[in-house]
Amino acid sequence: MAQTLADITDALLRSYERDGGINHFDGTNLPSEESVNRLCSDFMRLLFPGFFDQDPLRKDAVPAATAERISEVHRRLVTELEKCLRFSRHVDPSGAAGTLAMELLGELPDIRRAVHTDVVAAYEGDPAARSIEEIILSYPCVLVISLQRIAHALYRREVPLLPRMMTEYAHERTGADIHPGAHIGSHFFIDHCTGVVIGETARIGNHVKIYQGVTLGAKSFVTDDQGRPVKGVKRHPQLEDHVIVYPGATILGGDTVIGRNSVVGSNVWLMESMPPNTIAYYQGDQASIIRPRKSREAGGEVAPDWVI
Repeated sequence: MAQTLADITDALLRSYERDGGINHFDGTNLPSEESVNRLCSDFMRLLFPGFFDQDPLRKDAVPAATAERISEVHRRLVTELEKCLRFSRHVDPSGAAGTLAMELLGELPDIRRAVHTDVVAAYEGDPAARSIEEIILSYPCVLVISLQRIAHALYRREVPLLPRMMTEYAHERTGADIHPGAHIGSHFFIDHCTGVVIGETARIGNHVKIYQGVTLGAKSFVTDDQGRPVKGVKRHPQLEDHVIVYPGATILGGDTVIGRNSVVGSNVWLMESMPPNTIAYYQGDQASIIRPRKSREAGGEVAPDWVI
């Protein structure tokens, strides 16, 4: 016999009782996805004035436009922060939300300075780029790194929910998934973005460049006596300054360090550290080979290859 809408409704209500772990009834009001997405869009307008507005922004109108946007962002940010803090049962969600909002907005000039270095890195790191304007308007790395830097400021302040919602907005738009906990230095460039995954405890130095499909992940999870993952453990690798990671490479482990000025080749799988000034790659069917990078001055290597 064909089901009616009433039958389907009853079945769904029964599933709410049976599978209650994914319900949220009689709890705190959760952050609004629509509002958070709008906040992300407005943060981009604050970081890059004049780039994402429908109408041209005259320089003499910038002070008034910025004051208006800051006021609106502050109002909505406080609302969403308060919801997050009530969810975590904060003792003073209303008061703390106002303080956190002011701290984050006060950090925007410093975040903007860091984002500027990312734009420069993209322009200087991609010979196909024709202008800074092209980078800001069309390169997905600008959105995902900019929002991660803002989300990271909230993550450092132990705000629940909102940082992950912000980076997920960027993930949906760009295909790059960067956890808000990841620590990222200056002049960071992700070329093409698609399929990049960077875990919570990853640390990335200055002047690092990675390509599409790169994973900075965990080897395994430390578990407690009940077999549940222990939170807050260093699980993801560190890339020191001036590292390049080519497409499809996978680097795993909290104690894995890729030394400065090193290169990880395409599709390489690494669970061990690399010394500074080395290169890892595949050669035929062999495992990843790590050897010193060629000296541009000497035109050769100073030590033999070794295999991991």
